[in-house]
Amino acid sequence: MNKILIPTTTLIIILLTSCTIIRPGEIGVKQKLGKLSDKSHAPGSVWLNPLTTKVIKTNIQVNDIKLSLNIPSKEGLSVTSEISILYRIDKNSVPKVIQNIGMGYEGIIANVFRSASADVCSKYFAKDMHSGMRTEIEKEIKKKMEETLTEKGIIVEAVLMKSIQLPVGLSGSIEQKLQAEQNAMRMVFILEQEKLEAERKIIEATGTKDAQKIISEGLTDEILQLRSIEAFIELSKSNNSKIIITDGKVPYLVE
Repeated sequence: MNKILIPTTTLIIILLTSCTIIRPGEIGVKQKLGKLSDKSHAPGSVWLNPLTTKVIKTNIQVNDIKLSLNIPSKEGLSVTSEISILYRIDKNSVPKVIQNIGMGYEGIIANVFRSASADVCSKYFAKDMHSGMRTEIEKEIKKKMEETLTEKGIIVEAVLMKSIQLPVGLSGSIEQKLQAEQNAMRMVFILEQEKLEAERKIIEATGTKDAQKIISEGLTDEILQLRSIEAFIELSKSNNSKIIITDGKVPYLVE
């Protein structure tokens, strides 16, 4: 019984060690007797001779490298920033990446970023990194990194500059400038409102003047006499005693 069990166990062990599983999001490359294969293997099972061959697995999903470093500006100031570099390994270039760079490619990516960011940021003022120009700076750094990394099989998806911390003095100056700009915009708004109100009053006064002119031009002697007669008729309907002083045109009443 034991004689049968031992070969069976050995066979099971050999079978288990002769197969490896490549998970989704990974690419496998065989290395036989130290020599790397040019062929890569997609997710699934891969059979191999465990005595001479092993499978190197590489993640080809988008990964994130986070850095915190000081970036030089055009005026020579040091700007502290947290950086996220989104990258992935080109699945068709995995053997080349392993052969030329190895598995420590994140260190290479970080060093390429430091060089690219120094070259790009030195063209911009510190305040630009804290403004709407940040996106432009990120794109330029990404483009600079791609010049080195794309041919090596590393694809840079995005460079994100976060938590920009300017020097204390410069930060205060920018805040004061922004406050002054807001105050100026508020004053422009107030002046515009006052201008509109003044124009409204002018239009209103002009309308009143024109109305009065129209009325005065329409009050002829005949109309005034007619209005006086109508007033006398209305007065005659009242039971109260009245003294009427008139020149025959416009009544002046005293009750």
